[in-house]
Amino acid sequence: MKFGKVDDPSLIDFTLPEDHPETKNVLAKEKVASVPNLYVGCAKWNRADLKGFYPRGTKDELTYYATQFNSIELNATFYRIFSPETFTGWYDKTPADFRFFPKVFQGVTHWKRLNDFEAYLNEYLLNASNLKEKLEMPFVQMHNNFGPKNMERLVPFFEAIPKDIRIAIEFRHTDWFNDPVVANELYDILERYDASNILVDSAGRRDLLHMRMTNNAAFIRYNGANHESDYTRLDDWIDRLEEWISQGLQHIYFFVHQNLEKASPLLSAHFIKKANERFGTNLHIPGMDNPKTLY
Repeated sequence: MKFGKVDDPSLIDFTLPEDHPETKNVLAKEKVASVPNLYVGCAKWNRADLKGFYPRGTKDELTYYATQFNSIELNATFYRIFSPETFTGWYDKTPADFRFFPKVFQGVTHWKRLNDFEAYLNEYLLNASNLKEKLEMPFVQMHNNFGPKNMERLVPFFEAIPKDIRIAIEFRHTDWFNDPVVANELYDILERYDASNILVDSAGRRDLLHMRMTNNAAFIRYNGANHESDYTRLDDWIDRLEEWISQGLQHIYFFVHQNLEKASPLLSAHFIKKANERFGTNLHIPGMDNPKTLY
């Protein structure tokens, strides 16, 4: 994971920004949940990246991964459209309460840039539908250079999403957030189509931490820096999410990335332990021969 990487994380101010003023209003539309719907996971399950996570002799990585986590932010689906049989296989290997959050195929977002994208999107959704009820929320990641000049492409795209699928979207071009007029038009569209506005917490792109919710689901992509600050940053998120829960937040989707992904399960375990203590959730804490700290 090279996105947002910096040479010296100790120089970065990792303080979470204040909430966007409209976030509280969005959450206030919901009844306060006694216990939020919480899913926490990594971006991938392959052994090559998650070194030290799998016990010796593990034969099927996904089957084991799904005993430790209740979800996966599936980045592999960005690079190719997997067959229906592959999605069915993933469904069969995971327990009933496991959920997938597969990234939308790059043909939709990067090749077609939300223009004449329907063939790619339809094939992707048709095949991914074999995840059945375990398909929780696909997410879209737009190219860095997809900016506000392409605003008119958003509504046709959201109109093409089946009504029974909730989707999240990540914008990386900074101009979506610099101009309040542009930002408000974007947020209005996302709210109208019940699309989650992804929050990205990354060392090198603090501008993407807009803290603007557009529905009752917080979809957070946490990019750690393989630095001792990773723990305190997670603690700060626990504080902020607890505040949002008190305001009406219903769903928390929290996915941990690292420049060196082998640290992701350890950080996820830290986050889950804190969340269970503070939110009243009861997620399994991944079991590993992990040290008290990563660094």
